[in-house]
Amino acid sequence: RAGAAFQYLLVQKTGAQKNVGLIQLNRPKALNALCEGLMAELRRALEAMESDPEVGAIVLTGSEKAFAAGADIKEMQNKTFQECYNSGFLAGWDKVSVVRKPIIAAVNGYALGGGCELAMMCDIIYAGEKAQFGQPEILLGTIPGAGGTQRLTRAVGKSLAMEMVLTGDRISA
Repeated sequence: RAGAAFQYLLVQKTGAQKNVGLIQLNRPKALNALCEGLMAELRRALEAMESDPEVGAIVLTGSEKAFAAGADIKEMQNKTFQECYNSGFLAGWDKVSVVRKPIIAAVNGYALGGGCELAMMCDIIYAGEKAQFGQPEILLGTIPGAGGTQRLTRAVGKSLAMEMVLTGDRISA
């Protein structure tokens, strides 16, 4: 599995003892927008690292500009609610939250919408100086869809979570 090709990810083992799995989201032109292909690859990479006895922890990161700017709106824009519901759209997006090995989100740049939710699914978030977290779905007339409202409330408290979800405002590290 280590040699499995990925279109949307850079995957390697790193560290002095090569016991840290490093997964880097790699869709720079789309600011690492989370499309179905990327999420399928992420599940595959996480399963490989979880079953690898040499890997003790996993780091999930993006680029300097964007951890992940959210779900791929272009992929979603023409889908109706019924199509999303019946096709299981977003099914399996929570794989990060069920991996038994510790996952650290290394966030710099934008972590918006689904990207913010992805970071919150990790066990620890390390945020760089340029990190920006937000749930801007309200600006598109929708709400966070992958557990973001519940995780955000636990992370920042009810008041700030409501402000972020209801206004689309971002917070820094």
